[in-house]
Amino acid sequence: MSLPLIALAIAAFGIGTTEFVILGLLTGVADDLGVSVPAAGYLVSGYAMGVVVGAPLLAVITSKWPRKPTLIMLMGIFIVGNVLCALAPDYLSLMAARVVTSFSHGAFFGIASVTAAGLVVPEKRGQAISLVFAGLTLASVLGVPLGSAIGQALGWRASFWSVAAIGVVAILALWQWLPLSLPRNEGGIMGEFRVLKEGSVLLALGLSVLASISMFTVVTYIEPMLSTLTGVGGLWITLIMAIYGLGLTAGSILGGRLGHRALMPVLMKLMLGTGVILVIMSFTLFSLVPAMLTIFLWAAISFAIMPLLQLLVVDQAAEAPNLASTLNQSAFNLGNATGASVGGVVISAGLPMHTIPLAGAIVIVANIGLTMLAWRVMQRRSARRQAEYDAAHAAATVS
Repeated sequence: MSLPLIALAIAAFGIGTTEFVILGLLTGVADDLGVSVPAAGYLVSGYAMGVVVGAPLLAVITSKWPRKPTLIMLMGIFIVGNVLCALAPDYLSLMAARVVTSFSHGAFFGIASVTAAGLVVPEKRGQAISLVFAGLTLASVLGVPLGSAIGQALGWRASFWSVAAIGVVAILALWQWLPLSLPRNEGGIMGEFRVLKEGSVLLALGLSVLASISMFTVVTYIEPMLSTLTGVGGLWITLIMAIYGLGLTAGSILGGRLGHRALMPVLMKLMLGTGVILVIMSFTLFSLVPAMLTIFLWAAISFAIMPLLQLLVVDQAAEAPNLASTLNQSAFNLGNATGASVGGVVISAGLPMHTIPLAGAIVIVANIGLTMLAWRVMQRRSARRQAEYDAAHAAATVS
């Protein structure tokens, strides 16, 4: 296994941990800072919006910087942000520190995806990107539970000190293992923004938004669905969430293995499989063992889509890969927030809990339609570019 890719995965593990570790610390944070639990919950939203809004700007600013120093600098921001979280004297300070930390998230994953793809031969690019995402999924399985346990035992500030320590390990790994002679994007800032005029790039970002909406419509409400429908709680919830995390890890590996194939047909098959499993889940949630099996399969197949979408964006935005792949992280986070709202609408409408997976299935079916549209647009773009190349080659031959 490539040491540079492992270094990127370690950093991804730390970033994934800091994003969601606060979910297990909300009560302690709220009590210590004198705010309500819902107000503490906004610390998650503040982080997500920092990724959506701030990270692309940072990616553009650093677009012409050498990639190794840029990645190390971003992990430096990550460490500073987590230290500020640990030292925050009040709620507003903690919110500001979370937003600062979030800037490293989107920009890091965007640049790391492009870097990982450039470290391997073309047919291995999907696997390389999936390894970076594997660090993110491992954070769900290991980092977040351990961080929460540290916070419960030693206080919530200890969790952020621990995550900052992971950042130090990541910087050392990046410094030691990442080659210095990584390619940089040679385009200017305006070139970075011009790529957003391409319909294929915008459609690829739209696919990421809908895929994330479908996932977070369901995963946000896993605990109340299991409590209400499956009739379990406590340690069973923890076990099932661990199974979900293992499914994410399996999905990351699966996505990597499929990355060398024709992306659009693979994406449509995975989306169709996700939709079918979500429909089945609406029935299996009433029984423990079928629920656990279905949740694992859903996590694996739905998350296999994510590294493939990141690869798709990198391919479609070759002129500005840093900005586009960072925007893809913003797209994922926008989908996270929207998906939670979609599930909340289902509950607020008085519909039964088992219809939440059906809502996720409807979103993913819509994404299949958008994928078909995107495929046609990308084929036309490819044909246009080939015609332009042939015309230029013919003119050069004549001259």
